[in-house]
Amino acid sequence: MMYVFNDFQLDVDRLELRRSGELISLEPQVFNLLKLLVERRDRAVSKGDIIDEVWQGRTVSDAAIASRIRLVRQALGDDGTAQHSIRTVHGYGFLFVAEVSVLSPTIAPQVPDRIEDLPLTLMPEITTGLSGTSKPSIVVLPFQLLGAATDTHVIADAIPHDLIQSLSRLRWLLVIARGTAFRFRAPDQDVLDIGKTLGVRYCLVGTIEMSKRTIKTSIELSDTQDGGIVWSDQTESVLERVHDLRAEIVGRVISALEIHIPMHEAKDVRLGASNNLDAWSNYHLGLQHMYRFNHTDNAKATALFERAVSQDPGFARAFAGLSFTHFQDAFVKYKDAPQKSAQAACHYAERSLEIDALDPFANFTMGRYFWLEGDLDASADWLDRTIKLSPNYAQCIYSRAFTEMLRGNTAEAHKNANNALLLSPLDPFQYGMLGVRSLSFIADGDFDSASIWGGKAAHSPGAHYLISMIAVIAHSLNGNDKKVLPLLKDIRQRKPDACQDQFFESFPFWDPKTRELISGALQRHGF
Repeated sequence: MMYVFNDFQLDVDRLELRRSGELISLEPQVFNLLKLLVERRDRAVSKGDIIDEVWQGRTVSDAAIASRIRLVRQALGDDGTAQHSIRTVHGYGFLFVAEVSVLSPTIAPQVPDRIEDLPLTLMPEITTGLSGTSKPSIVVLPFQLLGAATDTHVIADAIPHDLIQSLSRLRWLLVIARGTAFRFRAPDQDVLDIGKTLGVRYCLVGTIEMSKRTIKTSIELSDTQDGGIVWSDQTESVLERVHDLRAEIVGRVISALEIHIPMHEAKDVRLGASNNLDAWSNYHLGLQHMYRFNHTDNAKATALFERAVSQDPGFARAFAGLSFTHFQDAFVKYKDAPQKSAQAACHYAERSLEIDALDPFANFTMGRYFWLEGDLDASADWLDRTIKLSPNYAQCIYSRAFTEMLRGNTAEAHKNANNALLLSPLDPFQYGMLGVRSLSFIADGDFDSASIWGGKAAHSPGAHYLISMIAVIAHSLNGNDKKVLPLLKDIRQRKPDACQDQFFESFPFWDPKTRELISGALQRHGF
């Protein structure tokens, strides 16, 4: 659905606001507020309605509402005095007053509650303009409520609704709109039939079981081509935390799908690998190699991303992938000219942003590039922008922990690292999340905790030699020299020329006392 007013176009399916065709960046809450006002333009919208729809009923201040209204007005070129588009209804709320036209490019077919009653020809296969290939696509069905209904039973619809909204912000994923998805409510729906009917590759289903005191959720992501389960998760909490749990579930699901869908796509591509892979397939194979975090696979990932952008010069995410692999070359010193790799990381991040300035991966890679330059303030700004675009981006939240750790703000570093681990407990970056915690404890002077977390980091999949150096520092400061010896052997095998200058190039701590402490520990062990 698209709403047109003045010279603006509000596309609620694509979550975009444009002015004369030019995209206007809006925070999710600001976009949702504008959408609410436009959709209910026939009447004034109360502050209570705004809280229910935009903040899902959470307690917020009048100042928070006023702030979001101000941002909506700014985006529309309006203000509190002129009120050309949004009029304040004093003591009540707000009314959208601009004249609105509604455009509906396609008329969606009426889908019955049971898919077996729907002819398979009614819905075309979902495709994208990306080199004519199919993007990953997903439908999120209403969750099934088990047990006796309570006054919180609406959560069975609220969670998938939130998931649809959040998944729609992932620009690499096609998401079936709620209006269609929620027509499939029957508990015995066949995911294979759903895949054929809607033309989607993945189906997310869930159950919610409530008792007097607890709420249990079970979630499954299925491949609609063979019915196999790609990923599943279970949670349990006290009923009083139902609204907190709602946000936690959404966050964990989004983070998990960011990893599991691309990896599943790459697996399928590899099983049917040929010399004629399209851009999307090359990109997914590149991701698979990229997340192995070693010199050989990083080079393979670079080659696959290069192949993808040669096939599709407008493929923003493939350029972001190139930025990432060149960052790795510079950060871990895979190549002899790290500054050249750093400049390549910047170039490809800029190219990705030129194509799609709102892609979280593109913004993320620019934030990581500024690590290499030691400009932690600029890095933090780009990473904060990324989190605004994708609030549950676990790898970016970890990266913010990294920048705060280097700046000496260990409390924020611990908080962000914890959040990243909660969102994505099996993340390919897990070694980094654990390593940041270890370094933060070193800066705090808590060497016992630093040793525990450093050891976990060094034994995590994908951990590079710099992570082993963190463990060496932590164990050394804690007096655990026996644990240092095998780590030293591992480091010298993987990086014979490893030294503390390399370490501080990758970890440019601002605090001189922390640098001195780390330097002493490294020096004691020959670095």
